[in-house]
Order: sequence, then C-alpha cells, then structure tokens
Amino acid sequence: MDSSRAGWAVGLISVTAIAGPPLGLSPAWLVLSIVLGLAAFSADAALWNGRGGHLLAERLPGGQARLRRIALHEAGHRLVASHEGLEPGPTLVGTLACLRAGRDGCGSTELPLPATARLPLEDLRRWTRVLLAGGAAERLIYGSCQGDDDDRRRLGRLWGLSGQPVASARLEQRRARREVEGWLAARRADLEAEADRLLAAEAHGG
Repeated sequence: MDSSRAGWAVGLISVTAIAGPPLGLSPAWLVLSIVLGLAAFSADAALWNGRGGHLLAERLPGGQARLRRIALHEAGHRLVASHEGLEPGPTLVGTLACLRAGRDGCGSTELPLPATARLPLEDLRRWTRVLLAGGAAERLIYGSCQGDDDDRRRLGRLWGLSGQPVASARLEQRRARREVEGWLAARRADLEAEADRLLAAEAHGG
C-alpha cells in the first residue's frame, strides 16, 4: 500500500471511530466497515493500480485543485517541449481522461518519439529539459513536486542508453533543472494560462 492509499485507510479508520459511537453504530459494524474499506483499497491497488482512489479524490471536494496541479505539470511539459522544438501532441488531465484513453496515470502529454534509442548529447539535453519541466512547474507554483516519478524513470532510461558516464548524467540533469526552473519562472503567467486552457479543454471533453 503506497502513502496515498495508506492515508485514505488511516482517514477511514479515524472517521469511522469518531463518527460511529454518536451515530449509535455497534463495534461490530465499525469493525466491518473498516475491514471492507481496507479490502476496497487493496482491490484497487491490485486490479486498478490505485486508480480508483485517484478517481475518487478527483471527484471529492478539493478535486478541482488536484486537477489543476496535474494541468500545471502537463503545461510545463508542453511549454518547454514547444520551446525545444518537440511539438507536443494531445494532453490528458485527470485519471478519468487517462482511463478513457486507455492510459495509466493521472495525466499525460504526447511527445514525439526520439529518433534513436541512443541520442547525441545535445538531444539528450533537450529531452532532459522537457522531462523535468512538469516537476519544475509544480515546484514553481506549489513549492514541491508530487507527480514526476514517470518522468524521472523515462529520463533514467534515456541516459542509461546514452553511454554517458553516470557522473556526467547527474551533472547534466542538475544543470537542466536549474535552466528549466528559471525559464518557467520568467513565464509563470504563460504557464498558468496554459494550465487554465488544458482544464477548460478537459471540462469540454478535450
């Protein structure tokens, strides 16, 4: 169970324990509700890779703020990709949109595939900036990043295939992160406007 599902489980147990007695629920019903709730979380993790919990979170109060964070992450990718000459394709915002498209995750932006598996250094640098842009956008607006695990895995695979020394890869990625953070900070209004556009497009069915 990951930290998100663990948080939901703790919340369920806490709410049930607090609200149960005043509502006249017996201890047996409290135990049963907790067991069923934990079973649901486990089934979601096993069958849906946790997407059921994400869907629920996006529909509860505060869900729009969650969707906006996803939109800002994807907006970062789009702006930097366009700047780097990697014209982005369609963007999905939210778990439901990804499910409908047959994709995992809570958001995605389609990017052109690299020409080869082993990229020259300049192309590696461009892709590094693009892949780090989503997390950089989140940190710029929220001060932290929650959704860059897939980006970092893709980045690791690109550099792993490159043949570059590990020390060089780390140095290049640190440099790219600073560059992207500075570039987006200078274009914060554009970033937020792009996130608004993506949210509006998703609300109207893409």
